[in-house]
Amino acid sequence: MNANFIKERKKALEKQKRSLEEQLSSFARKSKSLNGGWEALYPDFKGGCIEEEADEVEEYDKRVSLEKMMAEELDKVNLALKKIKEARYGICEKCGKLISKERLIVYPQARYCKECNK
Repeated sequence: MNANFIKERKKALEKQKRSLEEQLSSFARKSKSLNGGWEALYPDFKGGCIEEEADEVEEYDKRVSLEKMMAEELDKVNLALKKIKEARYGICEKCGKLISKERLIVYPQARYCKECNK
């Protein structure tokens, strides 16, 4: 892979990282105990009745699911950026072959080639 392609993928990954962190920070905070992970914040509706408390629990459950999914994606982005830094970007973690440029354009944090991702 040429340097310009990798530079473009790095820009895309950095943009995605900023976006994920911005979205996460709207309903979660970086965890001090989870080694750089994130924790969903419990919503505060200032309610008191049972229905409002149930809404709080439901909203928190949604936040936890979303936080987990987004944090996992952020981890993949960070790993791809680390691989760029270490000159290991675009190499399948299973078979060691190059991941296609087309796949990296669509999903720059891809860890596996098309064949190994099945």
